[in-house]
Formats: sequence, structure tokens, C-alpha cells
Amino acid sequence: MRKIKKIVTDYSKDILLKEYEAEEFPEKYACMQVINVYPDVEYQKIEGIGGALTEASAYTLSLMDEKTQNEIVEAYFGKDGIGYRLCRCHINSCDFALGNYAYVEDPEDTELKTFDISRDKKYIIPLIKKVQEKSQYELTFLASPWSPPAYMKTNGEMNHGGQLKKEFAHLWAKYMARFIKEYAKLGIKISKITVQNEPEATQTWDSCRYNAEEEAAFVRDHMGPVFEEEGLSDVEIYVWDHNKEIVFERARAIFADEDAAKYITGVAFHWYTGDHFEGVKIVNEKYPDKKLLFTEGCVEYSRFGDSGEVQKAEMYANDIIGNINAGAEGHIDWNIVLDEKGGPNHVHNYCAAPIMCDTKTKTYEKRLSFYYIGQISKFVKPGAVRVATTRYSDVVDVVAFKNPDGERVVVILNKSDKDAALTLREYDYSKDYTVAAHSIVTLVYDAE
Repeated sequence: MRKIKKIVTDYSKDILLKEYEAEEFPEKYACMQVINVYPDVEYQKIEGIGGALTEASAYTLSLMDEKTQNEIVEAYFGKDGIGYRLCRCHINSCDFALGNYAYVEDPEDTELKTFDISRDKKYIIPLIKKVQEKSQYELTFLASPWSPPAYMKTNGEMNHGGQLKKEFAHLWAKYMARFIKEYAKLGIKISKITVQNEPEATQTWDSCRYNAEEEAAFVRDHMGPVFEEEGLSDVEIYVWDHNKEIVFERARAIFADEDAAKYITGVAFHWYTGDHFEGVKIVNEKYPDKKLLFTEGCVEYSRFGDSGEVQKAEMYANDIIGNINAGAEGHIDWNIVLDEKGGPNHVHNYCAAPIMCDTKTKTYEKRLSFYYIGQISKFVKPGAVRVATTRYSDVVDVVAFKNPDGERVVVILNKSDKDAALTLREYDYSKDYTVAAHSIVTLVYDAE
């Protein structure tokens, strides 16, 4: 007889990982309100879930005492934490930095002789080292540029959009390659990179615009060849790195250029314009040889104890489940930590993070979103694959995985105002369970 060995629930308190006594998995099933799990129907391999190690996060953590820093890093990456495996870093500054900066400021330096990452060594690198030390897994690092140095751009500044000057395109590609190599010297392997963060947005902060043809041309003529020349062909290149509402149109336009497509591993995307899971799925179906990766999402800043925390947590779970069911291989949240203002942010674009620190009282709070993310990230192990499911209604969101040892992980999100009484079924075995209103549950059971 199969047994449910773990039922994990979260109602906003630290009972996230409470283990319940094993229950029989009876050889019967109900015909109504069924969730089916088909572990022999496999889809994509899951790379994991993680967050961004921005200068804002690193600086905020540096203001906390050593014990608190270790607790927070442990909560995300440690053996008793929620299993983060993916990390995003920014090349040059981003909005969640203490100010604009670049690794080369001299416009006459066409050989990158003055390239200097000492700014990163003040806060970001120490955080990365701490994360590497605490992590229970081998970490995957993705890097994204928000803007080239000001002198490389048509508007002469890092903020407010602008474009990369054509005469600097090759040097900018070599600049990104140099960043990867400088980090490698410090024991930080950047294995993924996006061409540009949000290339269709003119932001008040660090930004740079590319249309689809320009992005394809940059990869085809500069980034791809330079990475080959620099011995970085194993670094995965992702395009788009922007919102989902036109993810298919952007992918189609870029992949139409076969000479560019050969260098591109996949498509990265954000959530700021809504679900659009269908768009992600279309890309997956149309280009099955390309990977899909969620690389940024967050909610606007609100004060501790805000009444919207349940809605925000459900937003996270809904997006992770929807993207993975559409074919995404991983999910990278935005800042892992922010301060009491929702920053620091050099243009006051304040946001929330799953863990918020009060740098005045030297305390921190795990938001409900932290626990909802953990309902998935904690239990999906390296090498896991998504498996097929069906559900009786859109009352619940469902995603299921099979870990390398055959263990099943089924995550059920109930966003409705009513409890959902359902039957979890895997062929000849079933389990009746009630998912409370506005809650998330993770069921873990063995193959036999």
C-alpha cells in the first residue's frame, strides 16, 4: 500500500515544514473533484527556484549582525532552508543598487584595461561567498545587464533608456565576457546570461533598448562570436528577459534569424503584465529545443503586516505553478532581501521581498510569500522533472514533480474563499484531502 509520507501546509506561520504522520493511500478513488497525477508522463527537467543577489540585498544584509545574516542566508539556501538553487546577478548597476556604476568609466579604454569589479567586492561578492558556503546544492548563477556604461549609449547616460551605439557593440560583448571571467577568478561560475534586462522599456533607472531585430543582430554578430572566441561557448544565452504578454512574438522574431538562434539557449521572462501562461506554452511548443526561464518578479512595497500578504503570496505560487506547467525550467525571484523602505533603490522604485529587514531595529520578517515559494522550492530536488496532472476545476492550481528517487511532489494552491475537498489520484491509488480556502499544500509520497 502506498503512503502519503508528508503533507505540508502553510497558514502564514512557521509550520511550513511540519511533518504529519503517514496515512494509508487506499486502493480506491472518487469520480468527483479528482486531481490525477501521471508520473510516467514526463516533461521538462527542473533547474530550481532562487532569487537575485543585488547590491541592495547585499548592502541591507551587511547592516544586520552576523548571526542575522547567517539566519537569512540559511533560510534560503541552507540544509534547513527552502532550497534555493538559482541566483541572479546584475552586470554594472541596476535600480536596486546604491547608485549608477560601471566597471569601465573611460571611453578611451577600448581594450578594457581599466575593467574593475571592486565595487562588487564591497557588498555583492561577500554575499555570494556566504551563499556558496551555506548552500546545500551546487548553485547556478545567471547574470543580466541593465545598461552598458554611459559612454557606450546614444543618450549618454545609464538611465532613461537609450540604445547601445553600434560602434561599441563588439566591445560591449567583450565587456560581458570579461565580467564572467572576473567572477570565475573568484570561484563564481556564471553559467547563464541574458542579453538585456527589459529591452523594450525606457526606465527612470538603468535601462537600454533593443527591438527584436537589434537583439538578434547583437547576439549573431557580437555576443555569440565573442563568447566562442573567449572560450565561453558553454555559457547559456537567453533573450527577451521582459514581460510575458509578447513573449511569443519576441521569440518568433528573434528565432527567425537562424544565425542568431544557433547561439541562443532560451527565452527569459518576467511577470509584470499578468499571467500569459499561454504565451510561454506557445514558445515551448513552437521551439521545443529552447529553454524557458522566469528571471524576475516582485510586488510593490507595503508596510509590515499589510493585509494584502495572502494575495501577494498567492501571486507568487500562481505564477510559479503556471509558468512551470507551461514549460519553464526555473523561477528566479527578485531581491532576496530589502530594507524597511523596500530598498535601497537609487531612483526610489521601492518593492517588497520575501524577507524584509528593519535596519533600524536590526530585525527581519519572513513574508508569507517566502513560505509559499518554499512549498515548491523545498521539495523539488535537483534532477526532478515535471509530470502530467489533470484537475477537476480551476478552483485549484496544481503542479506535480518526480524527484530522481521516484518520490512524487504535488503542490496544490487554493485561491478561492471556500475549502476544496478533493481526491488525489495516481492510477489505482487515491487519497482524499481538503485544501483550506486561501492556502497551499504540498503532498509528498513515494513511488511504492
